[in-house]
Amino acid sequence: METKVRYSLIDAIRAVAVVNMVAFHLCYNIFVVFGVWTDFPVSTPVVIWERFICCTFIIVSGVSLNFSKHGYRRGLIVSLCGIVVTLVTIRFMPEQTILYGVLTFLGAAMLLTFALRKALSRIPPIVGMIVFFLLFMLCYGIPYGYLGLFKLPLIRLPEGLYQFRWLAFFGFAPRDFSSADYFPFLQWIFLYLFGFMLWRWIRQKGLDRFFCKKIPVLDFIGRHSLIIYMAHQPVLYGICWVVFYFIGR
Repeated sequence: METKVRYSLIDAIRAVAVVNMVAFHLCYNIFVVFGVWTDFPVSTPVVIWERFICCTFIIVSGVSLNFSKHGYRRGLIVSLCGIVVTLVTIRFMPEQTILYGVLTFLGAAMLLTFALRKALSRIPPIVGMIVFFLLFMLCYGIPYGYLGLFKLPLIRLPEGLYQFRWLAFFGFAPRDFSSADYFPFLQWIFLYLFGFMLWRWIRQKGLDRFFCKKIPVLDFIGRHSLIIYMAHQPVLYGICWVVFYFIGR
């Protein structure tokens, strides 16, 4: 397991993703939830922005698991937070229900990766990075019915895999399945594992010395990212509701 050195630059990178996430969700609330521009999520710049945020979170989470001595506890806490998000959206925002969102995915990824950490440590880091990234490319299209190279289909998957709602967790979602935030396990686990191996490569090359730089504000945000994630949407939604309430009067 890693030393007790605090690699604060990782917190700063996570913080940048958090700030982007808050800004994205503020825009999402304004444009989609309150109906200003419902095509907001499908515009190309927004899709790129959203992918940048989620990929940063997933890679940094994979990197950070190298420092954890309590990976199972951490994974369970994040998984429980994912359940809370699902229950809250079902109860209070059914039109924006989140099933198998990013926290559900991250919790499961932490549990699996921590369980496999000894086996993963036997893989040369550069080999693991290459293999897992290739598998991420290959499995990226699973929710869309194929294996391929990102958006390029190579092998069509049997339609029978997409008949059961419980398989949506893995990426085999039925046509009538919908979620405001959806991170299928088989689509994203390999990017998480890429992040896990990335840090091992960084350590192997002695590049970790560059990650000790502390950026005070970003360091604080990065250290409290889960709390911010859980709190930001209710706060943003409340602000937007008040603003649009007075605009509509």
